[in-house]
Amino acid sequence: MSAEEHRWPCAQCGADLRFSPEDGVLKCDHCGYTQALPDAPPARLSPLRELDLYDALKDGLAPSDLEQVRITPCPSCGAQVEFRGATHATECPFCATPVAIGTGTERRIKPQALLPFAIDERTGREEMVKWLGNLWFAPNGLVEYARKGRALSGLYVPYWTFDAATRSRYSGARGEHYYETRTVTVQVNGRHEQRQERVQKTRWYNAAGWVSRRFDDILVLASTSIPRRYTDALAPWNLNDLTPYNPDYLAGFTAEGYTVSLSDGQAISRQIMAAQIDRDVRADIGGDEQRVDRIDTAYSAETFKHILLPIWMAAYKYNGKTYRFVVNGQTGKVQGERPWSAWKIAFAVLLAAVIIGTIIYFNQNA
Repeated sequence: MSAEEHRWPCAQCGADLRFSPEDGVLKCDHCGYTQALPDAPPARLSPLRELDLYDALKDGLAPSDLEQVRITPCPSCGAQVEFRGATHATECPFCATPVAIGTGTERRIKPQALLPFAIDERTGREEMVKWLGNLWFAPNGLVEYARKGRALSGLYVPYWTFDAATRSRYSGARGEHYYETRTVTVQVNGRHEQRQERVQKTRWYNAAGWVSRRFDDILVLASTSIPRRYTDALAPWNLNDLTPYNPDYLAGFTAEGYTVSLSDGQAISRQIMAAQIDRDVRADIGGDEQRVDRIDTAYSAETFKHILLPIWMAAYKYNGKTYRFVVNGQTGKVQGERPWSAWKIAFAVLLAAVIIGTIIYFNQNA
């Protein structure tokens, strides 16, 4: 089966259409023609179909849940750049390396849903420049370069979401504080004095029980091209606005293929669930302190979705170093590599030394 090609020619002039976040339509930058997208109810009004996790792990998904896609690894950073429509060459959004499509295709799990871009490139750039400007020691040259540099790349980043019902049996202990008064000897002005002080102690009682929780849409980044600390910091995402997957939303944008497998994504989701289950157990144990010796969790009703989330990305090479910044395409929240100006740091250190020296001088001569 060959990869399905999606093309978006303008009905008026033949140029390529692109999805316009500000208008919510397909738009031609050449002649201004617009084409409406079919109405699709958001996830909060029409729940999206979840896929059975174990069917997928056993390669038991229906053919309709899979697709053939054209994916080429970036020769520099290894990102899986996905080509759709008539595009055959582009620039890697992660490291700005030119990438051309190969001849092969891959069979992948089809996205069930996506969050359309809600802010346009201009707004994304404004938010990024504002964020850079608020960093005290950012080089002025980089801030100016970002303001006037090339356009940000609009990228749909792959994520997994996981659902599960859990029931956990635990054993541990509950600690309850109590206080005793004791006499201590302290030294005051060279003399020994006795004083009374209260000392906190803890009584421990064995504890065991069960906790249950239903997890919904545990979000796991399915890409290794962006540091997870960046994408985690872009949260929260309003997943109630997820829209059933429609390739028209990708017109004019780049999509990345997932590089975190479904099984690895499940393992990460279970780590996230385990942290919440531990908090549930400690709340169930109660007391002033808790000791958790063991938690055994049974998982059931495990399902997943493959979704795409919108990110504006910039990769700038400045003074021989590449800086990457990401902007949440739904909310405008920014994260990235923190740039440092050696001159600004040196000036701040010098200024601090001058201020401290001045204070010492006046104190000594007061």
